[in-house]
Amino acid sequence: MQLTRAADYGVRVMVYLATIAQTERALLPELAEATDAPESFLSKVLQALTRADLISSRRGRFGGFAIRPKGRAASMFQVIEAVDGPICLNVCLSAERGCRRSSWCPAHPVWARAQQAMLNVLKQVSVAELAAQSTPGHSHNSNLVTFAPMRGR
Repeated sequence: MQLTRAADYGVRVMVYLATIAQTERALLPELAEATDAPESFLSKVLQALTRADLISSRRGRFGGFAIRPKGRAASMFQVIEAVDGPICLNVCLSAERGCRRSSWCPAHPVWARAQQAMLNVLKQVSVAELAAQSTPGHSHNSNLVTFAPMRGR
């Protein structure tokens, strides 16, 4: 299993927005540069985060994107679900689809425990905690989620 690129960009955007002043807004090109994500793809991620009420979006001269208090407090789990929908390690764990083999399949409880462990880790870390760990001035091209807030908006 691998996290989708959209979910990864969603986490990057949320952490970046949490590092800038609460009174500031970031434009799409700035977010794309800061998170090393293509603008066209990132706009879809931003729409999902806006629909989940984790960020706000405003058009016009004083427009841009800003993190909402709910977004700052959100866990990685909430951000990923806002972008990708329910997280499911294996199709047999899907609440929508169910699995007719779950009662006798020896792998099912292993998948269930693995998923629960993963979800617990993602639920334990908030966007604000990640932002507090980010290193100002660190290159956005690194594999680490660290950002230098851009000025001059």
